[in-house]
Amino acid sequence: MAAFTHEITVGWADCDPAAIAYTGRIPYFALEAIDAFWREVVGADWYALNLDQNIGTPFVHLSLDFSAPVTPRHKLACAVEVARLGATSISFSVTGSQDGRTCWTGSFTCVFVVSDTMTPREPPTEIRARLAPLVADR
Repeated sequence: MAAFTHEITVGWADCDPAAIAYTGRIPYFALEAIDAFWREVVGADWYALNLDQNIGTPFVHLSLDFSAPVTPRHKLACAVEVARLGATSISFSVTGSQDGRTCWTGSFTCVFVVSDTMTPREPPTEIRARLAPLVADR
């Protein structure tokens, strides 16, 4: 399956004096794209998962590699793929591109927990069923 893509409009307020996106905005853009992935693919965003279903997915790992600056000149296309689905964890690969050029790639790993106790858990069967076919071939 093709990666899920979420488009972001990068604004002037996202940028530093060099007129490129602040470094700290890049993880924010990636997390916005992953949240949109949850909403579209699973049917609930992080807010609904946590509050309505008591399912948390705190991050245990983030890494980013930069290859080109992000600017307000073009839409930022964030492609989200499920890189790995473990017994209690999920890893995403997110690639940010503008105007056909890769700007950054990132790896993001979350663990499934019971939100109100922060104890590890397996993803519910219905969520695993939606995610498993999307694991990218690596």
